[in-house]
Amino acid sequence: MRLTGKTALITGAARGLGRATALACAAEGADLVLLDICADLPGVPYPLGSPGQLEHTAALCRAEGSSVLTYAADIRDTDAVREAVAATHERFGRIDVVVNNAGIAAPSGKRVDEISEEEWALMIDVDLSGAWRVIRETGRALCAQRSGSIVNVASTAGLVGYRHFAGYVAAKHGLIGLTKAAALDYAPMKVRVNAVCPGSVRDEASAEGRMLAEIARALDVPFGEHEQAFTEAQPMNALIEPEDVAAAVVHLASDDTRQVTGSVLTVDGGFTAR
Repeated sequence: MRLTGKTALITGAARGLGRATALACAAEGADLVLLDICADLPGVPYPLGSPGQLEHTAALCRAEGSSVLTYAADIRDTDAVREAVAATHERFGRIDVVVNNAGIAAPSGKRVDEISEEEWALMIDVDLSGAWRVIRETGRALCAQRSGSIVNVASTAGLVGYRHFAGYVAAKHGLIGLTKAAALDYAPMKVRVNAVCPGSVRDEASAEGRMLAEIARALDVPFGEHEQAFTEAQPMNALIEPEDVAAAVVHLASDDTRQVTGSVLTVDGGFTAR
């Protein structure tokens, strides 16, 4: 129970890695604030998390014994993020762990010179600036209490390039840079900032994930063949499970890593070791 007595705020918590992370934190004793946009976004060609999915995540975490607050918030909206953080403090009195998981995989699937201004701006606003807004709105309180752990969910796309994913790659590389800069800013106040970089994560049914399928769609990989195609690119010959990434997040959130900051932990089956 490494997170007993701690409150964790997790963005993009309705499904996928967000749900897996919420459940892992609940199992370790944390109380939770679960954020999700709970709506679709114009320009994103697939459905995002729904209110029902967010409530299902909350119910699963409550079954683990956690006290849970859910909040619908668009991380592109500073006021919405600020209100969610205020609601967290009102309910729990403090924040100990922040997990920046919310993100989009598309609009993608285009050569860099084919990306529109609107597509580029949307990707950066969600996948990079959204995390910065959450850090900005939680950072002051973390610094004041002189403790806390921020974990940014990046990607192997934050470490290497991928064809036809320039916006996503740029945003995730930026998130790694933000992680390292924020770690140095907050180190004197004993607030840690780290990142995890998942590889190809399986769209596990109970988590209702769909990121891998959407990446495959953007690359014109036929559905039904995409898992095998991604598996063949993995040195360990297996897709990453959502629980693998969630375990890494809990590790970085806990006091087990109290001297770890500015670090990037890959959960990619050796993909970026080549």
